[in-house]
Amino acid sequence: MPQLNPLDWAPQLIWLVITFGVLYLLMKWVALPKIGSVIEMRQGRIAGDLEAADKLRRETQEAIAAYEQALAEAKARAHGIAQEARNRLKDEVAAERTTLERDLSAKSAEAEAQIHQAKVSALKEVNAVASKTAAEIVRRLIGIAPTKPEVSAAVAAARKE
Repeated sequence: MPQLNPLDWAPQLIWLVITFGVLYLLMKWVALPKIGSVIEMRQGRIAGDLEAADKLRRETQEAIAAYEQALAEAKARAHGIAQEARNRLKDEVAAERTTLERDLSAKSAEAEAQIHQAKVSALKEVNAVASKTAAEIVRRLIGIAPTKPEVSAAVAAARKE
């Protein structure tokens, strides 16, 4: 094997140094700058992606905050509208109740007046019927018809007791 021959070692070392030097220079001037630029591009892209993600996260938080605020405002408006509707209905019911109570009071007063009128009318008729009946009873019992003033006075006296 020629590589193990000590006389061949010197040229092999020279070619090793030349090859290593050429490879070193190629790596230094060609490969490493390309790799470095790729790494820088990746770092730039990663930094840009992180910035974009942070920006989107902030926008999302702002959108959520705006949504929650709009939701709170909508709830407050809905509560206000519901309260306003309850108050309006309460006022309408109170007005209707007042109107009905007034109507019922008027009808009650009218009915009481009619009842009183009917009672007075009935009492007048009772007096007339009682007077006629008492006069007829006295006429049949004693055979003589009493006068109207006598019968009226007797009926009035009987009613007071």
